[in-house]
Amino acid sequence: MGDRRAKKENGKQKKRRREIRRRKERRGCKMKRMCKRKKHQTDLEDQDIMGAFLDKPKMEKHNAQGQGNGLRYGLSSMQGWRVEMEDAHTAVIGLPSGLETWSFFAVYDGHAGSQVAKYCCEHLLDHITNNQDFKGSAGAPSVENVKNGIRTGFLEIDEHMRVMSEKKHGTDRSGSTAVGVLISPQHTYFINCGDSRGLLCRNRKVHFFTQDHKPSNPLEKERIQNAGGSVMIQRVNGSLAVSRALGDFDYKCVHGKGPTEQLVSPEPEVHDIERSEEDDQFIILACDGIWDVMGNEELCDFVRSRLEVTDDLEKVCNEVVDTCLYKGSRDNMSVILICFPNAPKVSPEAVKKEAELDKYLECRVEEIIKKQGEGVPDLVHVMRTLASENIPSLPPGGELASKRNVIEAVYNRLNPYKNDDTDSTSTDDMW
Repeated sequence: MGDRRAKKENGKQKKRRREIRRRKERRGCKMKRMCKRKKHQTDLEDQDIMGAFLDKPKMEKHNAQGQGNGLRYGLSSMQGWRVEMEDAHTAVIGLPSGLETWSFFAVYDGHAGSQVAKYCCEHLLDHITNNQDFKGSAGAPSVENVKNGIRTGFLEIDEHMRVMSEKKHGTDRSGSTAVGVLISPQHTYFINCGDSRGLLCRNRKVHFFTQDHKPSNPLEKERIQNAGGSVMIQRVNGSLAVSRALGDFDYKCVHGKGPTEQLVSPEPEVHDIERSEEDDQFIILACDGIWDVMGNEELCDFVRSRLEVTDDLEKVCNEVVDTCLYKGSRDNMSVILICFPNAPKVSPEAVKKEAELDKYLECRVEEIIKKQGEGVPDLVHVMRTLASENIPSLPPGGELASKRNVIEAVYNRLNPYKNDDTDSTSTDDMW
């Protein structure tokens, strides 16, 4: 009896050991698969980092401004940390063919090269306004004419670029998102293809904003899978981070599928909004380098606060891109600000508060440096010290990052012999 029990017990133990071994092997295989997926993601990120970023950001800016049709606009674009500037933009007040009271603005965020973005900035408007769907019958185009014409224009220019690139030198691998507005006397048409974004500030609040086209969005993911693709690490086939774009022809060659059914679609979403002369204040169009670090309400509040201290729209746009850089954006950055007649006006009270804030920050920087005693603290230490304090009246949305230029100017004045290599703009940690 004792031997049988012992044998039975030994059998159970062996069975348990085999089961434990199998579990460990299954866990090991699972870990290997996870590590493999993680390595793939890391490799993609490493590819993005290696060769894609500079040692220091290029902060020189391209600016423009203009006015007409009751609108004022300013724009700013900056290369930032990226090795190449791939953004482009369009700003046209007064369109041809009887549309002198209409205006068009757009931001194009290129990827894998700048060719598509540059071509679109020069030719997309012509493709929109010259197709028959847009023109419709005689007279000004109807709302439906405009919306259909915009869609047709996007599909036409995409096909035109494909044919053109194949004839010249084989398929161009670059692509571009596009966000824009077509403004008529009665309507504002928001146009979006990709993950750049536009918003309308009405009556001091975000009234409307476009939806980003990301591969993980349910409808976008369904289209990608129906075209035989997959969404991995929130990218089309584990590679492209947007699900709609112009160009990107490597993702538009699924046989038996139309242009809007491909892995990446060139079809824009178009929204028409009736203009409100009393309440419409401004429109912001920006690439994802801006939206990566600022939300809709944050950017709306920040721009509104800047318009209360200056009427220079270029300066406001420059403050937006600088602030986003200091908030940690690693991408190219482009922003267009379009102001309606009822946009915020410069307020003497706001100007006074801004001057008081700048003076306060200057005094605090001096105090922090003096408190150090021997040697001068680096700029990162100064910024971190200020970030830990409750500083009143900082610009909403921008906070301390929007005052980095003021702080740095005082720091450089008090420390004129600093080594440029220690400038914290060359580090990942902007604070």
